[in-house]
Amino acid sequence: MNNSFGTRITLTLFGESHGPEIGCVVDGLRPGLRVDEDFIAHRLSLRRPGGPGSSARVEKDPFRIVSGVWQGRTTGTPLCILIPNTEARSGDYVNLKNIPRPGHADYAGSVKYKGFADPRGGGHFSGRLTAPLVAAGAIFLAALRERGIRIGTHIARCAGIADRSFGELAADLDALEGAAFPVLDETRGEEMKAAVLAAAREGDSVGGVLETAVLGLPAGLGAPWFDTVEGLLAHALFSVPAVKGVEFGDGFALSELRGSEANDAFRMDEGRIVTKTNHNGGINGGLTNGMPLIFRTAIKPTPSIAASQRTLDLSTGGQTELRITGRHDPCIAPRARAVQDAVTAHVLLDLLESV
Repeated sequence: MNNSFGTRITLTLFGESHGPEIGCVVDGLRPGLRVDEDFIAHRLSLRRPGGPGSSARVEKDPFRIVSGVWQGRTTGTPLCILIPNTEARSGDYVNLKNIPRPGHADYAGSVKYKGFADPRGGGHFSGRLTAPLVAAGAIFLAALRERGIRIGTHIARCAGIADRSFGELAADLDALEGAAFPVLDETRGEEMKAAVLAAAREGDSVGGVLETAVLGLPAGLGAPWFDTVEGLLAHALFSVPAVKGVEFGDGFALSELRGSEANDAFRMDEGRIVTKTNHNGGINGGLTNGMPLIFRTAIKPTPSIAASQRTLDLSTGGQTELRITGRHDPCIAPRARAVQDAVTAHVLLDLLESV
């Protein structure tokens, strides 16, 4: 029952969706890293509800750093961040104790924890636990930026509507940093918002695809077999609720190409080794090759929907109809981009510190 991830820099998440507080402990940060609480608050705001049809549960996330920081710098000892839950409405879940919600971890989690798991709002399985992850991620992002490494994520697809692809990466990452709805083409973004609202009006939800770009990584990070860059990132990304697929570079589309098309030819550019194309997403043999790291994740539709669904009443073993009430997002992709940035930053900083 491991709730920690990382080798040199470990991150542990704790708490439940409707418990008094949630939080994280980060161990292994070198002393002297700058901790900007305004930047942490900004990153948390990007995870907060605010898009079309967003959840009415809007936690303000007044985080507290209770250890590991002195005068705005890391001390090198474990850093602990606490975030209170102030907007929980546990009454919304009273009738769900014996009725597992389709698409949720209710049944599997009950079996795993022998019936003792906190069922309110998904308990420890809840996306609410991504708040401390994003808070810690802000520290990781700032540490990477000091090394000239930048990360940004946009909604590549949502409800069947495609955003434009990454272009001039530096400019695109600048635009995404403060975007409340993270798209590169605002017209497509408005179309996505309309599709999300249409699904919400029908008591339903939609999914999406997030695409992340990382600029400034050196060549040679990673390992050839069990600690490949793809493997470590995929491990962490699949830990994020709702992620059901990960692909790097052109991903599955590479299977449709010939080798002569899929290979990225090397060339010199002002004394620097680069590739003419980037079909492999900046990774060869499990190692970074110095080109931009590009990958995408598939985000499933939010499973909590108002439309009627068939499930079981575990107390009787009989079929029953379920209409989920409470406060839920019809699409979590816009909020998930801050989580994806945080997870990516953790893996990459851990890799850099382990060299």
